Amino acid sequence: MSLDFTHFHLLFTFPMAAANLRDELTCSICKDIYTDPVTLPCGHNFCRGCIGATWDWQEGIEEDPSCPECRERYRRRPELKKDLTLGTLVEQFFPSNQGQDGTGIFCTYCINSSVPAAQSCLLCEASLCDAHVRVHSKSAEHVLIEPTTNVGNRKCSAHNEPLKYHCCEDGACICVSCCLAGGHQGHRVELLSEASEKKKEKLRNLVKKWTSEIADIENMQKRAANDTDQAAALFGDIREWLEALKKRVLSEISRHEEQFSLRISEFIQQLEKKKSHLSREIHHTEKLLHTDDPLMIVRGESKKAELSDSEEDDDEEDVEGGNYKFIYENDLNIDHISEILLTGLNGFVNGAKRWGINGEEATDMLGDIMARNEAELGFSAGAPSPVYQIPETNRDSQPAAQQNQQLKHKLMKLFPSRNIDPYYGKEAVGMSVDINTASNQVSVLEEGKLVTYSATRLRRPQTPQRFQDFQALSTRSFPSGRHYWDMEGGKNGGWRVGVAYPSIERGGAQSYTGNNDKSWALWRWDNNYTVIHNTEETKLRCKPEHRKIRIFFDYEAGRLSFYELIRPIRHLHTFTVTFTEPLHAAFCVWGDNAWVRIIS
Repeated sequence: MSLDFTHFHLLFTFPMAAANLRDELTCSICKDIYTDPVTLPCGHNFCRGCIGATWDWQEGIEEDPSCPECRERYRRRPELKKDLTLGTLVEQFFPSNQGQDGTGIFCTYCINSSVPAAQSCLLCEASLCDAHVRVHSKSAEHVLIEPTTNVGNRKCSAHNEPLKYHCCEDGACICVSCCLAGGHQGHRVELLSEASEKKKEKLRNLVKKWTSEIADIENMQKRAANDTDQAAALFGDIREWLEALKKRVLSEISRHEEQFSLRISEFIQQLEKKKSHLSREIHHTEKLLHTDDPLMIVRGESKKAELSDSEEDDDEEDVEGGNYKFIYENDLNIDHISEILLTGLNGFVNGAKRWGINGEEATDMLGDIMARNEAELGFSAGAPSPVYQIPETNRDSQPAAQQNQQLKHKLMKLFPSRNIDPYYGKEAVGMSVDINTASNQVSVLEEGKLVTYSATRLRRPQTPQRFQDFQALSTRSFPSGRHYWDMEGGKNGGWRVGVAYPSIERGGAQSYTGNNDKSWALWRWDNNYTVIHNTEETKLRCKPEHRKIRIFFDYEAGRLSFYELIRPIRHLHTFTVTFTEPLHAAFCVWGDNAWVRIIS
């Protein structure tokens, strides 16, 4: 935008023209006061940075540089000349430093110096300093407000009057005419000051809420950092513990190696002595072979020769009989190494429990390992860390290959791979459904192994033990111990499997497995898994992948777990509870073609 001398003269001659001075000193690109103004060959002015950025963008899209005002194009970037006159005007009327009040708004009518504005008039759309406010019109039409550069935004676009009210129904700022005769006539309105206070109160509440959330996030971050440090320390301890166990095992192997080397050295020394003795005998015998005195040969050396023959036979028996076998079959005490490993690994499991590893997966993993450990080592849950008792066997009579195979078998039983079904205690073989508890809405088939939904109500005699709806219990109960059984469910309808006390109610919705405090169930419905106890439902994130389910419980430990029998076996959920009555397997089916089968 250019500024000739005539225009400059008018600005100083007519006060109203001075009000437009800001517009004349505004860059058409950034819409702000010129910064380092430059002039193009076409005569238009821009900020040096603005026109440079514009030409950079044009080069990026492979266009020749041009003037944003008149669109005149240049083959190459023209030289930018600084407009000294325009720069002087900017520095004089709009200095870079703001006014004393910090608003950066100056009096419209003080054109000879930059005087900070005290108020702005909505009618005149001008900013006034203290001196001009005193001589300004005091009529009601001239509404004075805090200094602002957007005076037009504070007036009603329909009536050109100041916005004084807030319409509560439409959420709009309105003027007096809007309230009396405009589109907001009859609406509930309030003063802008009142609406502002209400809005401030909401904002204060939001700030308070967000501050609280930030504090919660920071606390969570601190806890997460603390948990991370604890986990790092825990795994550091585990690494140290495993290194110590490794050193113990390697030390034991080294000790056996040293003993074996010592025995070999002793045996070699014996062989060297025997070799020396035999060499002397050979030398003496060769002398006898070369003598011509028959009497000397027969009488003088016969006894010594017989003795040598006897010793030679003994040596051959030692070499061919047991010495080599003793050395090579007793090179490593495999059972003792097994004892160190098994005892150490068991201590690791107990230590992990003491370290407080949380989470259902970790708890079940450790529980399964402990179960196998207990079964292998022969001790009960909660007992102190045991020491593996080596069976009293003749170790020397077992070949090394057989001992290695035994060690491998023990370790595989103690820590099997995840593709091998874990050890869960005694399998509940021979389990069947108690037909005396079966509802008349379920059929019991296959010698009590299959429970199906019956659309036709059966006519079994009603007894206190019989359920009224969809359910049945097993004939067998479990008052103690660790047991498991496997189930298979149909893909149609819905079914629940789990355990229940014999005192469970037999009628009404509260009798359904999981709908009371006397039963626990895994519920499959609409291709989803849900666990339920005492009507409290927990929908599992995992989707069903197989229809075979394993139910495992440890009565004394108070653990009831459900697994899906895929490979590897997948843990679904574990209930932790103190059992107070014997447990029965519980079955519940409903819907067309719904069924469950005992496959243990």
